[in-house]
Amino acid sequence: MERLQVDVLSKKNMIILTVFLSILLIAAALIFGVYVFALAAVSYGATLTVELLFAKFRHKELGYGWMVTPLVFTLFLPPTLPLWMAVVGASFGTFFGKSLFGGFGKNIFNPAVVGVLFISISFPADMATAWLDPISEIIKSTTPLIELNSGVAFDYTFRELLFGQVSGALGETFKLGIIILGLLLIILRIIDWRIPVFYLGSVFVLTYVGNMIDPNTYKDPLLSLMVGSVMFAAFFVATDPVTSPELPVGRIIYAIGLGIITVVIRYYSAFPEGVIFAVIIMNAVAPLIDGWNSKADTLEEVEGSE
Repeated sequence: MERLQVDVLSKKNMIILTVFLSILLIAAALIFGVYVFALAAVSYGATLTVELLFAKFRHKELGYGWMVTPLVFTLFLPPTLPLWMAVVGASFGTFFGKSLFGGFGKNIFNPAVVGVLFISISFPADMATAWLDPISEIIKSTTPLIELNSGVAFDYTFRELLFGQVSGALGETFKLGIIILGLLLIILRIIDWRIPVFYLGSVFVLTYVGNMIDPNTYKDPLLSLMVGSVMFAAFFVATDPVTSPELPVGRIIYAIGLGIITVVIRYYSAFPEGVIFAVIIMNAVAPLIDGWNSKADTLEEVEGSE
């Protein structure tokens, strides 16, 4: 059974999503330099090559997913990543995250996140310790998220975090753009508001409660939303209708699960950011959530008819 909602995944909606992601890409290029476009170009080339070969081999049409996947993948990358690594990640994610499952609309995992996870584990030095500071233009080993969680002096202003004048992945720094574009996606009903609201809300609440109990471990809850990729993922990744639950209640459960896993990995693992792991884990759980909800609905109907 294809986990696909035609109205949400229409060509029109995919084009709008592509345009919004492209705006974030352009903003990243303005912040970090034109090398950003080179990363996007090779990611597109690798993704499209795999998609075309798969479509030809399976005698199927090329789906709309090729427009979005390389953009999401690119926006998770650090601005200094070697181009060949981007090719490896985009190819791996498209093939193992989408093509092997039968193509567009049939995949369980978000292919862009699969690619990011693969190169994060395979090339940790390039993915986690080589960050370009847009102000000083030097390569540093930390981002605002790493500095916040490590307890070192956090001297970034709210304005710098909002406008992206900080080191980080390409799509995570320009928070103002993410918020505006994300709200527009909700207003246009391209994404379900429940996922970003409950994802960000659960991260905030868990961090707030943790900060009250152990402020040395859990940091400021508002700043925790303003650093890292959690806000980008909440609007542009976790809301993928193919890899998230279909029913409203299931999406709430899914989003809260994302928040719990993100917080746990952020504060208790060797990885500073838990977003990509949270998305992969909850993608795997999403069909189970749908199955549980369908079973619950069936039981209610049976009990109501008795």
